[in-house]
Amino acid sequence: MAMERPIIGIDLGGTNMQVGVVRHDARKSGASKAILGSARKKTKAEDGLDSVINRITEAVNEACQAAGVALQDLGGLGIGAPGAVDPGKGIVLEAVNLRWNDVKLAKILSERLGLPVVVDNDVNVAVYGEWVLGAARGSGSVLGVWVGTGIGGGLILNGQLYYGHHMTAGEIGHMLIFPNNPPGSRSLEHNCSRTAVVERIVRLIQSNQPSMLSEITGEKYEKIKSKALAQAYEAGDELTRRVVDDAARLVGDQVGSVVTLLSLERVVLGGGLTEAIGEPFVKGVREATRAVAFPDVCKKVEVVASELLDNAGLLGAAMIAVDRLG
Repeated sequence: MAMERPIIGIDLGGTNMQVGVVRHDARKSGASKAILGSARKKTKAEDGLDSVINRITEAVNEACQAAGVALQDLGGLGIGAPGAVDPGKGIVLEAVNLRWNDVKLAKILSERLGLPVVVDNDVNVAVYGEWVLGAARGSGSVLGVWVGTGIGGGLILNGQLYYGHHMTAGEIGHMLIFPNNPPGSRSLEHNCSRTAVVERIVRLIQSNQPSMLSEITGEKYEKIKSKALAQAYEAGDELTRRVVDDAARLVGDQVGSVVTLLSLERVVLGGGLTEAIGEPFVKGVREATRAVAFPDVCKKVEVVASELLDNAGLLGAAMIAVDRLG
């Protein structure tokens, strides 16, 4: 690949996809000047694999148009997909939010777009982006936890992404926190993702507990997304604060255990719920993490918010493509 060419970076989430044309020398230009053009679409996974691929293709073309570059002028494409991924084979092994199993994403996109394609886990690429350009710069050991539609994680150990033997390391969202609960309510993701937080709040509202979210949404609770949660939280809605703060504590309990296991230097928090609630959520996770971490020296772990926000995934995916295809 001619490394002077721009790279496509894609953050494919369970709810949205974010696509950007990224400078190959983003490390030199910095994050603020790295993206030449971008596009955003709903993922609409419920419409099936072919529909998602078509929407990715449309978003790539829109991003190229915004950047003023042609598809054939690109040097490659990097994409982060939710769930377990085999980066070496470019296969999404299992993506719960997309309802995908064993999808040969690199092959499909390469044939569709005529570009070399690198596939990795969505939080892996976001953490890589933060490590190269954002909140994890200069850290040798980092855990990234992204709390949104689901909960994903990524690890950098000894200055490089850590995959583990089966290439799936970092799936903190699928760690059990309540093993005796009924199926579907046992894992961190089942209990602390934005999806889970909303479901719990709605159940409590329908159990006759008051919340201003009823007024905010006109009792159309399917409209509760991160923005509405943030609005209610900032306004001091007791029910919203109770559920969100409990989720932050539970996330911190698990993060603290991982810090104990791996003696990590820094934790970066991102994702739609984290970004919407902001410092109160980060503070809740930080306090729980430090309370749990052992020994005392591990309580010094830094727990910080993403600096790159929505752009972490696409920037990280592009940087991984630069490094692997160069």
